[in-house]
Amino acid sequence: MTTGTGLDGQLGYKLENPVGTEATVDKFLEFNSEGFEFDPSYIEPEGLRAGVKFKRGSRLVQSRKQVSGSIELNYATRLMGGLWKLALGSTVTTPTLVLGSAYKQVHQTGDLLGKSATFQVGRPEPVSPYTVRAHTIRGCKCTGWEFSVGDNEVAKLKLDLDGWDESTATALATASYVAAEEFNFSQCTALKLGVTIAGTSELTASGGNAVTAVVNKLTLKGDNALATERYGLGNAGLKKEQLENGIPTITGTFEAEYSKTEFYDPFKAGTATSLQILFEGSVISGTDKNTLEFIAPEIRIKKATPTVTGPDIVKATVEFEVYSNGTLNPFQVKVVSADSVAI
Repeated sequence: MTTGTGLDGQLGYKLENPVGTEATVDKFLEFNSEGFEFDPSYIEPEGLRAGVKFKRGSRLVQSRKQVSGSIELNYATRLMGGLWKLALGSTVTTPTLVLGSAYKQVHQTGDLLGKSATFQVGRPEPVSPYTVRAHTIRGCKCTGWEFSVGDNEVAKLKLDLDGWDESTATALATASYVAAEEFNFSQCTALKLGVTIAGTSELTASGGNAVTAVVNKLTLKGDNALATERYGLGNAGLKKEQLENGIPTITGTFEAEYSKTEFYDPFKAGTATSLQILFEGSVISGTDKNTLEFIAPEIRIKKATPTVTGPDIVKATVEFEVYSNGTLNPFQVKVVSADSVAI
């Protein structure tokens, strides 16, 4: 069945090796939107020529190539590992068997060098006979990411991506989808501050204080600080690999009801605390569930001021940032799913 509309759109990806070498996409995501845009730079003719006032088209050239944009999807219980590897620079290659058909991935912040992917978007063309056109973007690296979930909503993940070049000659891959569920607001089973963090290759959280204030929205954001303008002579207008050229940041926001002890006191005192956010979905096998866990050994609350704006419940937007405590990895995402194959 074809419609000639976005209902026929598709999005696939595959991690590359080496960076910029187009890979054949084999993981297909259910997505909400994509915004890849091919943006060549033009060198405009400016020479004066008697009798001609307009710029001469024969002298107009495209000098360099760039593709950038974002993808947004509902956060699913499958195929998210490769996206976290792009976002955080983790070293995971193959999920680890937990038990039965449950597999674990531990994604910690690491080097982004050499970590890129090919994305292919199928864009339906509403001209009969209806055709889905393939736009294949290679050399994509993650410049930033955002995870968010709000009251009575499905969790969402957004990646901002910067690529090398786009091909419209590559054939459209045949999309195939794995059965997957989506994490939602009700599946957050733990939101804790002041937890005890242990471990190295895998951080674990114990103890701590469950947040008692009503938090009706959570947002986590990462900025990878990549140099995306690495063009040089002899490279035919293509960029070199995007490299980290700044200090990356991970920040977060709670939209919450006012809580002096939990949020305002550590904000006012400027003290550090630790954070655990845990989502648990359906059972994979035995007692192992689809799991998404965020751990940050040190965060600093940088804004938590409540305001009274009327008779309604007093609320505060709590903003925090992830810091290194000098010992443990600053941020970890743990995924337990049915994904058993290489990331």
